[in-house]
Amino acid sequence: MTRIFHILGGNGTPYLFLLPCLVILGSLLSVPLYKVVEYSLHDNVIVERNPTFVGLQNYTDLLGDPGYWSATLNTVIFTLGSVVGHIVVGTGLALLVNADIPQRVQTIFRSLLILPWIFTAVVVALNWQLLLNPFGIVNYVLGQLGLISKPLDWLGDPSLAMWSLLIISTWRGYPFIMVSFLSGLQSIPRELYEAAEIDGAGFWGKFWHVTVPQLKPVIYGVALLDLIWTFQLFPLVWLTTGGGPGRATEVLSTLTFRSAFVDFQFSQAATAAVSILVISAAFTVLYLRNEAQKV
Repeated sequence: MTRIFHILGGNGTPYLFLLPCLVILGSLLSVPLYKVVEYSLHDNVIVERNPTFVGLQNYTDLLGDPGYWSATLNTVIFTLGSVVGHIVVGTGLALLVNADIPQRVQTIFRSLLILPWIFTAVVVALNWQLLLNPFGIVNYVLGQLGLISKPLDWLGDPSLAMWSLLIISTWRGYPFIMVSFLSGLQSIPRELYEAAEIDGAGFWGKFWHVTVPQLKPVIYGVALLDLIWTFQLFPLVWLTTGGGPGRATEVLSTLTFRSAFVDFQFSQAATAAVSILVISAAFTVLYLRNEAQKV
């Protein structure tokens, strides 16, 4: 023990205080992870008293399941579409609230624009279901403007459901990007913009040659973090479309939930969960390497 204290700098007391917390957190993380991997290697877990060890058979079956690849494609579309939407909308609004406008107006705008981040997924899903209902306000406004001739079932039409889900996800997720980029914008020296103006650069010239290069480290890190979160997103998808209509918006997270708690195929659900873990871990490694390079 004395040697351990010496390695830790001669004073191990703070680490002893942290030890119970680290043990509890480590157990809460490692034990469920171990059980999920164990379940993925057996057949008929939980519902059978003596499950059968099948090795990698569940993974082979999963890779041969067209439903899994359909959910994977939907996950890629949903993730990339959401992240791009978050960045585009978040960047535009960050530039807006960072503009030279009165401080009181800035405060009002920032308070209003961050509201979607405060609402829970349940509140967001219920409100958007009401808005996008065939008899909701969105169809009413579009009808009054003459843009549609009959009400559209935004969340119930297979051709519209994913687009609607991307709009909801973009609205829910842009505040994180906006706040992150706003802090980055405020750290850019004003002298760079003044020098660009002297060289004759307009708004877009300053944006592409000053703002984007200065924000590049922030953009890369925030985009990776948003990618990790969105790839695993479950509540918003499940509460708005439930993966439907049919399987039009089925993503890997809803596929896992459906396999476990609707079809009671816990081994298949554990296998899908492990595949999500592996892909998320790869993105996490990229994110950690990016953060390490900053230090």
